[in-house]
Amino acid sequence: MPKIAIIVDYDIIDGKEAEFTALIHEHARLTLSEEAGCLRFEVVKPIERNGTPIPGKLMLTELYADETALGVHENNPRMPSVRAATAPLLKSMKLTIGTQD
Repeated sequence: MPKIAIIVDYDIIDGKEAEFTALIHEHARLTLSEEAGCLRFEVVKPIERNGTPIPGKLMLTELYADETALGVHENNPRMPSVRAATAPLLKSMKLTIGTQD
């Protein structure tokens, strides 16, 4: 069964990046400690090719053992509160899901 990879691209409201980043780092930490099927959960700060951070942008890369592990994550009881806390800080988000052999 293939592993499930998730990439999330966030566009954060001006002035809200520090607050959003703190919330998402805590979410990543808790996910890794609570969900055995979460193999990787990384918070990535996009940069320009010259190394300059791109303001208002953040990415997540997540890897789950299988579809069941992804389901556990999607149904984690913390998810509604995470979404409620982060939604007002975002202009937009893009979720991409794929498989990894």
